[in-house]
Amino acid sequence: MNNSQKLSREAYDRLVAEHGDLTTRGRIEIAKKIETARELGDLSENGDYHAAKEEQGKMEGRIIHLAKLIESAEIVELDAASVGTVQAGCVVSIRYEGDDDVEKYLIGSIEERREGIDIMSPGSPLGKALIGAGEGDTVVFESPGGPMNVDVVNIDV
Repeated sequence: MNNSQKLSREAYDRLVAEHGDLTTRGRIEIAKKIETARELGDLSENGDYHAAKEEQGKMEGRIIHLAKLIESAEIVELDAASVGTVQAGCVVSIRYEGDDDVEKYLIGSIEERREGIDIMSPGSPLGKALIGAGEGDTVVFESPGGPMNVDVVNIDV
């Protein structure tokens, strides 16, 4: 089973930078907060200390998550000429059957970010149905309310 996480070069570089920042500056700052809170006295009733320890736990969880993402990352480079079908890293415009509105999604990891475009996981039911489809195709996916038809209006990078 392939556990690689497909990421754009931009997202990968951003995650590596965030990981580096958290493991250096972030850890130093949280250690200072904990030390300052300890100086306030009794730790059992010290709200600042408990808040700092909770923040430390969340940050360490993020560091572990980023390390796993970086380790399993597969860089996906797409250009407009090579995108003929829906694949991870592309932007797809879709229309649900019976609806006039066109919705636009970036197919990829939640760690990908593009201004004004929602993310759709390629592992979601609709994402799985869209992978490999071309412009003008209609795909069927199983929604909680039953099967739904979705038209692929446009594929872009």
